[in-house]
Amino acid sequence: MGLVTAFGPRRPPTLWRLRPYLRPHARRMAFTVSASAVGMVAAVLVPLQIKKVVDGPLAGGDRGAVLPLCLLVLVLGLTETLLAMSRRMMLARVAAGLERSMRDDLYRHLLRLPVGFHDEWQSGQLLSRAMADVPTIRRFVAFWLVVLILNGFALVAIVVQLFRLNVSLAALTLGTLAPIAWLCRRFDARYKVISRQVQDRQGDLATVAEEAAAGIRVVKAFGRSGLLSARYGGSARRLREAALDSVGLRARYWPVIDQFPNLALAAVLLAGGLAVGNGSLSLGGLVAFTSLVLMLIWPIESLGWILASGQEAATAARRIYEVLDTVPAVADRPAARDAPRGAGAVSFRHVGFSYPRGAGWSLHDVDFDVAPGETLALVGATGSGKSTLLALVPRLYDVTSGAVLVDGHDVRDLTVAGLRGHVTIAFDDPLLFSASVRENLRFGDPRATDDELEEALAVARAGFVADLPWGLDTRVGEQGLSLSGGQRQRLALARAIVAKPRVLVLDDPLSALDVHTEAAVERALTTALTGTTTLIAVHRPSTLALADRVALLVDGRLDAVGPHDELAATNPTYRSVLGLDRVPVR
Repeated sequence: MGLVTAFGPRRPPTLWRLRPYLRPHARRMAFTVSASAVGMVAAVLVPLQIKKVVDGPLAGGDRGAVLPLCLLVLVLGLTETLLAMSRRMMLARVAAGLERSMRDDLYRHLLRLPVGFHDEWQSGQLLSRAMADVPTIRRFVAFWLVVLILNGFALVAIVVQLFRLNVSLAALTLGTLAPIAWLCRRFDARYKVISRQVQDRQGDLATVAEEAAAGIRVVKAFGRSGLLSARYGGSARRLREAALDSVGLRARYWPVIDQFPNLALAAVLLAGGLAVGNGSLSLGGLVAFTSLVLMLIWPIESLGWILASGQEAATAARRIYEVLDTVPAVADRPAARDAPRGAGAVSFRHVGFSYPRGAGWSLHDVDFDVAPGETLALVGATGSGKSTLLALVPRLYDVTSGAVLVDGHDVRDLTVAGLRGHVTIAFDDPLLFSASVRENLRFGDPRATDDELEEALAVARAGFVADLPWGLDTRVGEQGLSLSGGQRQRLALARAIVAKPRVLVLDDPLSALDVHTEAAVERALTTALTGTTTLIAVHRPSTLALADRVALLVDGRLDAVGPHDELAATNPTYRSVLGLDRVPVR
């Protein structure tokens, strides 16, 4: 289960990896352990004082000596209570700090991981790790870990006192409790599998719910609420089945484990009564021994909870470290340096690319140059590799072969942050965050002034912002769905312009605009992009007005590069892709 217990770990414990998160709280943890030890000593001393009362004042009729001993028992009880309160307050701080640190690290690492990672992982699985698994670990550290520590001290202290009181009865007690170790190992092995199923299916259910919420317009438009409800119900049913398996396993093992302290108590009362009868044990000794055995009931009964909670926490840690241990495929090399200020030349040198789990190569030996300040349009049929090629410039993916150069530097030799400070991309399916228009625009440059924002909005012909209820301070809703597709595209384009990059990558950013708005944006961009190297994916002939040259991609290969008029006159494939035989070019 990932814990170091009396039964011994079978492999390196996963929870042991949480040490870096606990290290900043070492003093509080030390206080907790010390308080647990002192509190347990105080608790164990109570039965011994009872023995003194029974064998001393009560047996001898000295009533005056009872009061001091009773007061001592009261002091010991109050000491244990105060230490328990202090311990819980300390642990609450430790657990809250651990939860925050783990969630912060997980979030930062998710932001570092490349697009390819997020392409393959379900969003619900990532959300369940951040929102469910981290609190599972926190609950274990805040409560059951303390119980484990307390139980460890209790077992040691109680067993020592049992042997001091009567060796034979102590050996009998331990022999009666011995089968618990075997039961715990069996429970642990089975619960490990079930707890993983439960937590994975929680992630599956979160994915279904998140997709339904994000795609609610499609669901409504196609009238598929019933279909989504069935999917959700099926996922919820599978989670319920796994949860019931978990409950069933606990129900089979825990009651059996709980009976062993009762068996031990019955054996002690029987054997202890005989010992008192033959004089080998005093009545007070039997009372103290019985009280100590009763103190073993909670540590034994809590074993099931500790094993289950520990296994759930260990599973949660494994699930979290599956993400944290993922090495970003796109990361800074050891000798990476910030991108030097240059003119913005872009070169593709025999570039080949294959998605990690894709079917074959998406790009083959692509080789061409884009001069500083030049605008190059990429043209090709759907699936020809235009978007993939553009994504290689800001290192959303890394090339499989060849190299992409910016101002003569391989982009892999530059820091990711430095490169993306000079290269900005706008997608055809823009994502806006659940924030104000101003906050969304400042994703391009957090230091941008309102005047610069207004200038970018003017270039993108996004004057509709002035008509919003609170202008730049209007919140656009989750994913910007309170706006139309064309409005979202224009805000995303303005966001890219705000960044004032040396290299601007536009993945068909005008696809949702009507022809009149598109023409107005193109005229404004022609001026705004002066001096900025621009690569733009084009699906409509009208967008070619922005381009100095055009590159034609066919099945991931560079077929031709040249001015539009030249390619239109000499390349049948180019004319076919753009439909020039049917649609006149403006």
